[in-house]
Amino acid sequence: MTDKQISFGLSTPRVAAMLSELAEEDSRFKKAIATAGMPAERKSSPGMATLIRIIIGQQVSTRAAASIAGRLFDLIGETPDPAYILSQSDEALRAAGLSRAKVLYVQCLAEAIGSGTLDLDGLGGLPDEDAVAALTAIKGFGRWSAEMYLMFALGRPDIWPVGDLAVRIGTARILGLDNPRPAPKDLEALSHPWRPKRSAVALLAWHYQNNVPL
Repeated sequence: MTDKQISFGLSTPRVAAMLSELAEEDSRFKKAIATAGMPAERKSSPGMATLIRIIIGQQVSTRAAASIAGRLFDLIGETPDPAYILSQSDEALRAAGLSRAKVLYVQCLAEAIGSGTLDLDGLGGLPDEDAVAALTAIKGFGRWSAEMYLMFALGRPDIWPVGDLAVRIGTARILGLDNPRPAPKDLEALSHPWRPKRSAVALLAWHYQNNVPL
């Protein structure tokens, strides 16, 4: 199963266009882009495999996540079938590197997709908040995980993941805020003038944080 994807709204040209518009309105964005350059698109294929990769990546390093993903997808295949995943023992999934909690999360995801509770084909056509609600109804998927899927698999242009610490720190640096780690609610309030381009700002915040030394 795959999501119905109308268009990918976070291609490199579209991100550059959105940020250029914001830079004309706010010189702080213009300065950040001049310093760090434009961020490139980050695109994942919509579907179950990407959702599993998001589960794997929760609270582990990028390197560890890649290692676990390699072993797990060797077991379940690159285009996993829900029924096949559910046929695997907990021990087999644990041997691939999943924690006990993540074994349960992957099983719950497979059950939801296999039963039709989570309609991946219809997810791409839902409004942002409805899509977040559909994903967070699955055990193991919080708002951050749902937002990552909406941004990188569905290319939604106005996702603002204030639960991500790097987004908060990077945005604070770009804006020159006194608080280097603003609270999510404060960053949410600051973001209103950037609608409906906040995904591009998040990409810039990550890019700036990763490439501009303190």
